[in-house]
Amino acid sequence: MSDSGFLKTHRTWEDWCGMLLGAAIVASPWFPVQDPAITGHQTAILNTVAIGLIVFGLSQLEYVALQRWQEVTTILVGLWLIASPYVIGYSADGFLRIYHTTLGAVVVLLGILQLWQDWDQTDQDLLKHGQ
Repeated sequence: MSDSGFLKTHRTWEDWCGMLLGAAIVASPWFPVQDPAITGHQTAILNTVAIGLIVFGLSQLEYVALQRWQEVTTILVGLWLIASPYVIGYSADGFLRIYHTTLGAVVVLLGILQLWQDWDQTDQDLLKHGQ
């Protein structure tokens, strides 16, 4: 039972997973299991909401009109999500730091998978995505 096309075909469920990840990132500052001090850290909240909206928007763009720059941007945004607790200064909040590191890694891995799948496709093949 070998499906050699799994890593070669960009599927629409991957785009839906990206949208779900974006929504989870947006909601993460308000999860009840974290330190309440993060609610006073406006920069961290704005950063998290912006990253979540970007991930969500890029996934929607991939669902509608697939292009390689979307995956590259997704990877970069995921890397920023991993680094942001340390750069912005909310790494002391253990839950949010671990959560953002984990979500950022999943976003990066999803972007790498999608970029791998789309690497050898022509622009016409990319336009057929989702049809």
